[in-house]
Amino acid sequence: MPRAALILLATVLAGCGAAPRIPGITPYKIDIQQGNYVSQEMVAQLKPGMTREQVRFILGTPLLRDIFHAERWDYVYWREAADGARESRKLALFFDGGKLARVDGDVVPAKEAK
Repeated sequence: MPRAALILLATVLAGCGAAPRIPGITPYKIDIQQGNYVSQEMVAQLKPGMTREQVRFILGTPLLRDIFHAERWDYVYWREAADGARESRKLALFFDGGKLARVDGDVVPAKEAK
């Protein structure tokens, strides 16, 4: 009896990998998105001296707020499309006395004209 069960198990497992594929029809894959999406247009609205509330209104609540670095907010975004293309962005905002002092990361604010 154990030999028959082993043969049945091997047959079932072999059948799983050989499912017929229909040309032109692929299984549906969803886009996977995590974090805060931050566009260049959103970052362009940031100006030095803005309050935390003003920054939160533009970018939303930061994904990471470290209790040991209260003057730093981190916005992290990661997305994988159904076709396998991956996109990731990181943005760090630094405050000084509750006011925006500096922005670092993949998306940076536009330079002001002088």
